[in-house]
Amino acid sequence: MSLEFAWVIFHVCAPTRNIAKQLTGRVAATTAMSIPNPRILVVDDDLRLQSLLLTYLHSQGMTADALSHPGEIDGTLARTRYDLLVLDWMLPGEDGLSVCRRLHVSHPELPIVMLTAKADEIDRIIGLEMGADDYLPKPFNPRELVARIKAVLRRRVLQPPGAPATDDHEIIFGTCTLRPGARELFRDGEKQPLTGGEFAVLRALVEHPRQPLSRERLMALARGRDHAAYDRSIDVQISRLRKLIEADPTAPHHIQTVRGFGYVFIPD
Repeated sequence: MSLEFAWVIFHVCAPTRNIAKQLTGRVAATTAMSIPNPRILVVDDDLRLQSLLLTYLHSQGMTADALSHPGEIDGTLARTRYDLLVLDWMLPGEDGLSVCRRLHVSHPELPIVMLTAKADEIDRIIGLEMGADDYLPKPFNPRELVARIKAVLRRRVLQPPGAPATDDHEIIFGTCTLRPGARELFRDGEKQPLTGGEFAVLRALVEHPRQPLSRERLMALARGRDHAAYDRSIDVQISRLRKLIEADPTAPHHIQTVRGFGYVFIPD
């Protein structure tokens, strides 16, 4: 972890810690998140950065724990339920990209925000393709990290274990079945892993069959206000969804591109 990044975090967080006691009450009362007092797991091998992030997340009304080594993740997730994982790309033993790929299969319900010092856009896109819900390049303002965490949690409507689905109908297209209430996708009877972002995009598409949707409209339907004017992640999610539902992702039938405009979903 670079000293420059730790320096940026320290100088942004220091004034915040000085007024944390004044802000905490107001933040808790006014912040709208889909999950009250969300529990966040931070995985980063920089102990000083861990401490700074934990302090800031706590000041924002979140419960946060930290790990230094990826080998500790599985045991921790087995003992404690977390609402979101903040995962550094560069870790000892197992890199964050490998962890993300593995957790996308073993814990598909756990959203992941990946931290990366890699400057190339292609590296960030790879992270999204491996199952991350969002990414944040370093160095960053911790306020932006909190904003992205809140955005991901707003998009992901988590149901407590054993709770009845509020939307139990099925949407069938081709060899696929989407169960919105359970947030599950099946292809040929086999369950397919979906991130929160992928589910939101797919649901927006299937609920507007044969209606061409601009990228901006699709992002608004999937993410509400939490999207940028140009967000490459929507294209990554479309690419992943095609791999999950199309017989030939290179010649898609269900999710078709409307050149110069956006996408259209064809159910049959």
